[in-house]
Amino acid sequence: MTTLLYNTRPSLRPSRALSTMLADMLRDPQTTPTTQPTPTFIPAADILETAEGFELHLALPGLKKEAVHIEFHDGQLVISGERANPAAAAKEAAATATEANATDEAKPDDNKPAVVAPEAPANPKFRRLETNYGTFSRSFRLPDTVNVKAIGAELTDGILRVTLPFDTEKVTKQHIEIR
Repeated sequence: MTTLLYNTRPSLRPSRALSTMLADMLRDPQTTPTTQPTPTFIPAADILETAEGFELHLALPGLKKEAVHIEFHDGQLVISGERANPAAAAKEAAATATEANATDEAKPDDNKPAVVAPEAPANPKFRRLETNYGTFSRSFRLPDTVNVKAIGAELTDGILRVTLPFDTEKVTKQHIEIR
């Protein structure tokens, strides 16, 4: 017969296990700062209803309107785009400059003085990253009461405002009198 001993008195248990468990439970992975950008992100969206229709607001700071695409297909409004990572953009610029220098060195010209190109600045290294970079895509199912042909959008101050007016020709609710 085997006897198992178990410590039922919490005062005698090691406190490190409890500390580790609490740290794991209280850790919020959403607010933990990182040093590497993610390839995708989901922009925050607000939906408002007015007397004229719906308004959809997406937070897209730093994006130009050319980087955002809005499509309507099968009852869904799809908003997608990409925010370029500044470290990746600097890396591409450095690679382009290196290629340009290599082609210039391949063609020696005796009449042309030798030009020493300044060294490209080192790629930036993220120390803390709270901004989202990469591609994004959001889909919204639209009700039948929205006039799809009158949807409008504007991007100002980092907020994409999509207006979704009600279709005045469609009848969604009507009271019928009994004769």
